[in-house]
Amino acid sequence: MKRIWVIIITCLLAVNGLAHPSFEIRDGKFWKDGKEIYLIGGELHYPRIPREYWRHRIRMAKAMGINTLSTYVFWNAHEPEPGKWDFSGMNDIAEFIRIAGEEGLMVLLRPGPYVCAEWDYGGLPWWLQTIEGLEIRQDNEAYLERVRSYLTHLYDQVKDLLCTKGGPIVMVQCENEFGSFYLQCPQIPQDSHHAYMGKLHQMMKEIGFNVPFYTADGAKKIHGGQISGVLTGVDGERVPEKVREAIDVYHPGGPYFIAEFYPGWLAHWGEQFPIREADVIASYVERYIREGIHFNFFMIHGGTNFGFTSGANYTSRKDLQPDLTSYDYNAPINEAGQATEKYHLLRNTIAQGLGVTLPEPPEPTPVIGIDRIPLERSCDVLDHLKQAKPVIDDRPLDFETLGQGHGYVLYSRHFNQPEKGTLRIPGLRDYAVIYIDGEKVAELNRILNQYETPIDIPIGSTLDILVENLGRINFDAKILDNHKGITAPITIDNEEVVGEWQMRRLPMDKMPCPSDGWDFGDPVRKGRPCVYIGTFKLRHTGDTFLDMSDAGKGIVFINGHNLGRYWNVGPQQTLYVPGAWLNKGKNEIVVFEQLGETPLQHLSTRKEPILTELRIK
Repeated sequence: MKRIWVIIITCLLAVNGLAHPSFEIRDGKFWKDGKEIYLIGGELHYPRIPREYWRHRIRMAKAMGINTLSTYVFWNAHEPEPGKWDFSGMNDIAEFIRIAGEEGLMVLLRPGPYVCAEWDYGGLPWWLQTIEGLEIRQDNEAYLERVRSYLTHLYDQVKDLLCTKGGPIVMVQCENEFGSFYLQCPQIPQDSHHAYMGKLHQMMKEIGFNVPFYTADGAKKIHGGQISGVLTGVDGERVPEKVREAIDVYHPGGPYFIAEFYPGWLAHWGEQFPIREADVIASYVERYIREGIHFNFFMIHGGTNFGFTSGANYTSRKDLQPDLTSYDYNAPINEAGQATEKYHLLRNTIAQGLGVTLPEPPEPTPVIGIDRIPLERSCDVLDHLKQAKPVIDDRPLDFETLGQGHGYVLYSRHFNQPEKGTLRIPGLRDYAVIYIDGEKVAELNRILNQYETPIDIPIGSTLDILVENLGRINFDAKILDNHKGITAPITIDNEEVVGEWQMRRLPMDKMPCPSDGWDFGDPVRKGRPCVYIGTFKLRHTGDTFLDMSDAGKGIVFINGHNLGRYWNVGPQQTLYVPGAWLNKGKNEIVVFEQLGETPLQHLSTRKEPILTELRIK
């Protein structure tokens, strides 16, 4: 009888979440269902992978030997406009996590609210910059109010997926690499930093995230982002002794967890594509397993920065380093979800180190080649924009003031008197093509720190400046200065150009089509921005890579999907086209070519990407 009561009480406690927790951090170890576990994680990001491929990529990761899936949550993907929430399609994070659970993986949830991730504005919504008095990543009432709303909406999506409810989410990360921000922003009072982290942690608990928390920072930056009593994960540190030393200061005895172990690295436009050798990565993995260092591959599969989602960095020499459209990351699973040499070596290393037999990887997605995609009609973008009603102001307005997050803005001004001298746009964010009476005369480029050019404007002429947002900075102190467009006065020979600037928006938030006023009957004019449209038919679908090496700069849509940015400076010369987005039968393609140096008549595809062909010195 006593045994029966013990069973009944245990069951009641389990129902109320009071029995032995399903996941614990204690005695310097991770425990799952009362058993010690060794955690090997792999990072995958749901918005960087077509929804149709989620299960395939997760199975690929599992077959390499991970037992845990790690993912950021991208606030700006879920709240693109204030109060407008989107958890559908590729933003259906709950379904992504469910699939991971169905495949037998634990999940590390990384909701930020800041995530970095080489993602626009580090995952923060661009419109936060328009709220008066709001200061991101600080003990700021306006910011914390918005954060609470975001985390509450997220919790509603994932609450039943927490391990305390029987789901796969075993840990939640609080903020992300806050120690780096702490050190890069000494102008912010230290008490504000510490108060912010404490309030964010408390907020997450109040909302209902009742699983173990952790933070993640570089080994030498932990003190800036650490929360008392919360496990610290170390980012980027490879040497086990240094990992133990860093974590012991704040969480003596471990567990010792490399929250981000980099098998590859991020890539920027105009820079060499970085390669990390497979045998070197494998040697570290072998040692981690031998010494019981838990780790998470960042990234195990990167995917693609579709649309305008890519972010940017900067250095002391370069004002901007925009990230490639491809987020291949030189990861074990490449951009198209295929196993690489690195994948096979790491898979063997993990299997041997753990003494286990791993599941076989799933069959790869079919790959096809398309010989010729005709671009049949075109529309002159300057002519199209001039038909739109402009916003008029004495000075150029930035994107945020114009209510636009991404894409392009055309700034125009008519001159009743001739002007000659040096045109300076010190507040250019980020890339400009300059025209006089429709003729291209110059390009300015924040990547190369090019903010000025000689100019000669005849009487009665019009100056047009087509400005592109190349992605908001996602890391360190300059994340606080992330307005786009033209953000400072324009001058000619140091005299400000004021008076009736006209601004016309071109967000390119959806594929241009005739029903939206695009007239595809214009001739192509050299040096002018142009939108091309074409159709092609397929008998079979599969993944492919659109070869843009003969084009200049722009974006491509296929069947309504924005594949992202191309730019002939490299190193990326192709765009990944998921077979899941192609149709048997008719397909439609739209290309926005900004520079227009060479008319485009047709395109073709390749079965392998070009990611390492740099054409800039």
